[in-house]
Amino acid sequence: MNYLEEYYNRYNEEGRLLSRHGQVEYLTTMRYIEECLEGISDPAILEVGAGTGRYSVTLAKQGLRVTAVELIAHNLEILRSKLDGTESIKTLQGNALDLSLFSDDTFDLTLLLGPMYHLYTKEEKRKALSEAVRVTKPGGHILVAYCMNDPTVVQYVFGLNHLREVMDFHMLTADWHCISKPKDLFEMVRTEDIAELDAAVPVRRIRLVATDGATNYNRALIDAMDDETFARWMEYHFVICERQDLIGASHHTLDILQKE
Repeated sequence: MNYLEEYYNRYNEEGRLLSRHGQVEYLTTMRYIEECLEGISDPAILEVGAGTGRYSVTLAKQGLRVTAVELIAHNLEILRSKLDGTESIKTLQGNALDLSLFSDDTFDLTLLLGPMYHLYTKEEKRKALSEAVRVTKPGGHILVAYCMNDPTVVQYVFGLNHLREVMDFHMLTADWHCISKPKDLFEMVRTEDIAELDAAVPVRRIRLVATDGATNYNRALIDAMDDETFARWMEYHFVICERQDLIGASHHTLDILQKE
């Protein structure tokens, strides 16, 4: 069992997305998924790194055709347990680095909402993005999620007093870019890293979105909100989530690409 399997075998990813603060990321991502599907009749959707199915199962239960690929067997079992057999969904164990099961130009929408969190070299990230682009139809969309560098420095390194630890283990560059290895589980990027990856594949960026924005700096506050206040928070979040001056401060971002 590797570090990633061990982590997801004990981590409640579903609970995170169902929490009040986790709902911000989920609702934002769904908003842009729906936008990308507008005007497409019977779209074919691929989710690579589908996790426990928060997105894939939701989309399938809306009557959409979904193919869900997930690396971790434990997550795939949870995903499948949510299905009643009426959904138009295929579920497969597989790796974002090798989508050879699928032909070129197959899907209208490809979701890569988790794999970039756990790929630690530029070569791996390029391979995953290239595979996602390859299987997407020309004119189709690829949505890619990332964990951002500087919120981790602010909240983990300084906020949780891990400065000495990360310095002792040489986990930061001179310009404060996090250095991750598989045992660290999560890979952090900056907006310029995302732009460099995009430049290597035949796509144009539609937009780069802060999927949780200021939310994770205020988790306890968000989780304690009543429904009306949370609705207002979402209104505010949707107003600012595309502001490029704030993108790098979001814990998670969503890169929305269109295949050329």
